[in-house]
Amino acid sequence: MTTMTEASVREFRMPDVGEGLTEAEILKWYVQPGDTVTDGQVVCEVETAKAAVELPIPYDGVVRELRFPEGTTVDVGTAIIAVDVAGGAAAEAPAEQPAAAAPEAEEPKPEGRQPVLVGYGVATSSTKRRPRKGAEAAAPAAGQAAQAELNGHTAPAAVPAQSRPLAKPPVRKLAKDLGVDLAAITPSGPDGVITREDVHAAAAPQAPAASPAVAEAPASVPAAAAPAVTYDGARETRVPVKGVRKATAAAMVGSAFSAPHVTEFVTVDVTRTMKLVEELKQDKEFQGLRVNPLLLIAKALLVAVKRNPDVNASWDEANQEIVLKHYVNLGIAAATPRGLIVPNIKDAHAKTLPQLAEALGELVATAREGRTSPAAMQGGTVTITNVGVFGVDTGTPILNSGESAILAVGAIRLQPWVHKGKVKPRQVTTLALSFDHRLVDGELGSKVLADVAAILEHPKRLITWS
Repeated sequence: MTTMTEASVREFRMPDVGEGLTEAEILKWYVQPGDTVTDGQVVCEVETAKAAVELPIPYDGVVRELRFPEGTTVDVGTAIIAVDVAGGAAAEAPAEQPAAAAPEAEEPKPEGRQPVLVGYGVATSSTKRRPRKGAEAAAPAAGQAAQAELNGHTAPAAVPAQSRPLAKPPVRKLAKDLGVDLAAITPSGPDGVITREDVHAAAAPQAPAASPAVAEAPASVPAAAAPAVTYDGARETRVPVKGVRKATAAAMVGSAFSAPHVTEFVTVDVTRTMKLVEELKQDKEFQGLRVNPLLLIAKALLVAVKRNPDVNASWDEANQEIVLKHYVNLGIAAATPRGLIVPNIKDAHAKTLPQLAEALGELVATAREGRTSPAAMQGGTVTITNVGVFGVDTGTPILNSGESAILAVGAIRLQPWVHKGKVKPRQVTTLALSFDHRLVDGELGSKVLADVAAILEHPKRLITWS
């Protein structure tokens, strides 16, 4: 490894990409030594314990050295790339990219531009799709960059052979897990982006009709992982514990052994709630919004917290204090290709039902696309985990660190139920509320769970109690 001592060489260090994280894994380099880079250009993608994010370089120059290979976990503050900033871009760009000079002249960079913290975007003048080696010659204008990349898949002569298929990080990981070559897939997403459905279709071409069910039925997740288990003679497979899974494991162990957990259960008739869901789907106020049982369950929990505010608290061990929260950041557990994450809806207590539906839809869509930011997973106060989508009745969820309660929602099933003195088929589910017994005693926990159940059984109480 060559040590850079020249005054013109700048070292770009691994930033803290998410509120106190200490390390990140380099997933992919988008540049190589000798490449010219510009201020704001994405040079690599890294995975932290919270999210996969792209790192933009904060200056112009020529790449001299990549300090670590892909797959390496690097501590925050460690130099990961060396760039020669002494006129490197100016000296090489005219010779290699004469056509690019005019567009650059039309888009001057603002003076005094500061390096942008990863995960929060870059300035408007540099928010192009992630740059790739040789891509500048194929994209003479920013407005045509996406189309040029798309054309590159059908006109190899216009784009260098090393151009990568367009796909988000979770989709790339899924393809790797399933042994699918992204270059062999015909993309169906906007601007030629390969989707999860494209990968699943390529992994199982004999059953293309099953693709639409993947997005709607999370229970299909175990099936997606099945091809990795081949039993081809190997007795064991060892998978490194890192990224989201490592962080989740540490958080769950810390929570389980620091907070005394108690879980209570209630089985409730949600027939009226299911009817209300269907009515709201036809309501003009909810047009374009996704309305499902989880929306009303979330609203029911928010109402229950409002009626029992002491449940919305955290335990400060250092100061031996109970911190009562006067706001609710509602966490929603989401299973993603990178593992379980829990983004939260900020100030969910202040949202109307349509606003809550919009926020919930955005949260789920962002999580599925792997775009959840570290900030979106910070500061949660109470959480909902919907295990019912996997076909199970309920569970005993473990609290997120720093929270006092988590509600598990089981599968909603048609069951025989005594209704108005007669046994009738009704829509029934089981709820489980886990809480920190240092903060929440049995009475308070029972009241919260009973309130949620009462609202779901008679959803008109959303109006009278909220």
